[in-house]
Amino acid sequence: MLRLLIPTEAATGETRVAASPETVKKFLSFGCNVSVEAGSGSLAGFGDESFLSAGAEIVPRGDGQIWRNADVVLCVQTPSEKFLELLKPGALLIGLLAPYKNQLLGDILRSRKLSAIALEMLPRISRAQSSDALSSQANIAGYKAVLVAASALDRYFPMLMTAAGTVQPAKVVVLGAGVAGLQAVATARRLGAVVAVSDIRPAVKEQVESLGARFLDPPEMDDKPSESGGYARQASESFLAAQRKQLSDQLAEADVAICTAQVPGKNAPRLIDEVMLDRMRQGAVVVDLAVAQGGNCAETRSGETVVRRGVKLIGVSNLPCTVPNHASSLYSRNLLSLLELFIKDGEVHLDPEDDLLRGALISLEGEIRCVDLLNQGGVN
Repeated sequence: MLRLLIPTEAATGETRVAASPETVKKFLSFGCNVSVEAGSGSLAGFGDESFLSAGAEIVPRGDGQIWRNADVVLCVQTPSEKFLELLKPGALLIGLLAPYKNQLLGDILRSRKLSAIALEMLPRISRAQSSDALSSQANIAGYKAVLVAASALDRYFPMLMTAAGTVQPAKVVVLGAGVAGLQAVATARRLGAVVAVSDIRPAVKEQVESLGARFLDPPEMDDKPSESGGYARQASESFLAAQRKQLSDQLAEADVAICTAQVPGKNAPRLIDEVMLDRMRQGAVVVDLAVAQGGNCAETRSGETVVRRGVKLIGVSNLPCTVPNHASSLYSRNLLSLLELFIKDGEVHLDPEDDLLRGALISLEGEIRCVDLLNQGGVN
């Protein structure tokens, strides 16, 4: 019988869990045994009793023997080195493993002969949609970013007609029209704001306009970037300079800027510089979702609100953790959708040549399949 372990997340500030009572029932129907560490779902609203009622076994937190017996570990973020070292050869680790430049992870996978699937590396193909954890979590981040901005702004979002006069709607600029950006557009529009969107890919214009926002056409240049595998490609510095010049006038009139532009494995593109910030009005708000990758906006700091000449710069890197119940429910369904494709006869069968796994299966029984990715010099 396949033994699944759902550990308590060790990362500071992590409130999500990699399973829900709903997915536990599904795994049991596949013939799996599911062990959930005590208290692992408490911050997400899933108490131990709910997992017990679903049929899971509740095990003591950090029980070494449970880790040694596990065939599959489902996690949100990478477990600590201490517990990874306990896993038996051939065990499978699945989660948001942050593989970029992660030489320590590569060394452990190799030495312990472990298999690992990094959900960040799943391709953006139709077959992978239900397993796309980046999208499910980015959706939450885009939604919550607008609420954070609305709470910090010194104005209303919607237009209001009152006895004291008419209040004009807030002007919001969203940078990046990926999953987070489009959800930010939809949320800001629901709150009544006027929204403009900047993105390097002209192909997203139709999606932006379908949500009721105005698309800012990217600069006309020979080196205009596009996308690869469903992810935005890194733009050249000359393109970004032209884009910043175009954005400057928009930001000068904006009340809120939501920054969502990220490129997997790369530093976030700098879209708002100091000169552009100088033109923003006092009381305006910038929410930077890319702050953990260096930030789209100058002077943002992860986990902090910086007031610069009256403009609030809010650096937020893990907003899904502020909505842990739904974030965990969606994430656990992503894991279920992925793993159920490869469970056969009570075992996990991984085909390294499967289109779904070719990039995401970073290790197969200790054989590192993406050396450049995991090595320190692999990605800048």
